[in-house]
Amino acid sequence: MAGIFSSVRRIYLTVYNWTVFFGWLQVFYITVTTLQQSGHQSVYAAVEKPLILAQSAALLEILHSLVGIVRSPVTATLPQVASRLYVTWGILYSFPEIRTHFFVASLMISWSITEIIRYSFFGFKEAAGFAPSWLLWLRYSTFLILYPTGITSEVGLIYNALPYLKETGKYSIRMPNALNFSFDYYYSALLVLAFYVPGSPHLYGYMLGQRKKALSKPKSA
Repeated sequence: MAGIFSSVRRIYLTVYNWTVFFGWLQVFYITVTTLQQSGHQSVYAAVEKPLILAQSAALLEILHSLVGIVRSPVTATLPQVASRLYVTWGILYSFPEIRTHFFVASLMISWSITEIIRYSFFGFKEAAGFAPSWLLWLRYSTFLILYPTGITSEVGLIYNALPYLKETGKYSIRMPNALNFSFDYYYSALLVLAFYVPGSPHLYGYMLGQRKKALSKPKSA
């Protein structure tokens, strides 16, 4: 029974990782092509649909961690996935006013390169039992640059969206109402920005620790 579960798990994760890999490959290709042809102002309009699909697929990774399909702790998976979904749906999708900002292009490049490497790495590991040594190095080294550029872009987009959150009152719940409850989306965005202060160093430190362990092991071909 355990052997059957292991095989099903491996097949599922192989299909999942390579499917999302191709999604992010499409995001990267469209981003680069659009930058060359039309400039950063047109990136979001071109990449919106594949971006939403590829990023939303990461919701399954929280479930993977919760049920133990993968070994990644949910404490590391949840904040990273949640922050990206927040920027994708709560900021970019919800506030068209910031879609032409140059941070969109830098975010797409940072996210897509990171995820192309990450999903192909895990795709190889699940399908073949190992990942090539060059891919192992990329997996645990490129984040040194791409994580800061990605975080900077995320924070920059949230910050630039703040005036529109305040002006429109979108997603806010005002009193009085039947539930006797109020919610201000603008102040929740400020809270999200505040979480980046301790959260980003924590995740970066976790990834540095993973890098040290991974690159100190004997490498497969």
